[in-house]
Amino acid sequence: MTARFKGTAEYVATDDLTIAVNAAVTLERPLLVKGEPGTGKTELAKQVAGALGLRMIEWNVKSTTRAQQGLYEYDAVSRLRDSQLGDERVHDVSNYIRKGKLWQAFDADEKVVLLIDEIDKADIEFPNDLLQELDKMEFHVYETGETIRAKHRPIVIITSNNEKELPDAFLRRCFFHYIRFPDEATMRRIVEVHHPGIKEALLTTALTQFYEIRETQGLKKKPSTSEVLDWLKLLLAEDLDAEDLKRDGVNALPKLHGALLKNEQDVHLFERLAFMARAKR
Repeated sequence: MTARFKGTAEYVATDDLTIAVNAAVTLERPLLVKGEPGTGKTELAKQVAGALGLRMIEWNVKSTTRAQQGLYEYDAVSRLRDSQLGDERVHDVSNYIRKGKLWQAFDADEKVVLLIDEIDKADIEFPNDLLQELDKMEFHVYETGETIRAKHRPIVIITSNNEKELPDAFLRRCFFHYIRFPDEATMRRIVEVHHPGIKEALLTTALTQFYEIRETQGLKKKPSTSEVLDWLKLLLAEDLDAEDLKRDGVNALPKLHGALLKNEQDVHLFERLAFMARAKR
């Protein structure tokens, strides 16, 4: 029986997230994880692998990635070149087959975690092109005539930033979980993992400002969990305390705001808020 995931010392997993991971493992279905960038979707796969003592194979999807690349690629150009050079390797077509991440996962001698990261970056047909392979855990290699079947069904974790809708047929085959943005109590637990022993006054003031920034109307990009952790790291490195973080209408931008605000539109938004606050005085 496969061990159950309960979170790790380095990763704060909420109850609903651990339930989702274990349900996907039990059902032997891919776990589709959505959520804001920076909420720990990719890290989840690494922590599941670590907690269950499994090796992880990571497939980072890009806009140019094709589903076939996850299975294998046939290097016909190299074979043609070698044939012109009289290389004996040309007589065995398998010399020109490059295994993709799915093949590596299917071919593993032990159970592995397969991460398909940011699937929504690829073409809309990409998920559909993987339906049969993820469902049946096998695929055919046309050049060699062989069928590759998974020796051990991998735990498949698929992440999406919701940049585009995924096909219904693909969604039906997945167990779905949306990682909600952490509330303050959960965020405190996350911070304690990364910055143990941080002063209570500093943490309270910093998190109050952080959530106020996230709730500011008109913000183009809300700061994420990873960004608040970076911000706190900077505050600690600069030896700032709660008093140093105090803002007023004249100084609407938070200290070291470059860790939280990642585009000029949002910086200008806070500058305008400060200007309007001064005008009311």
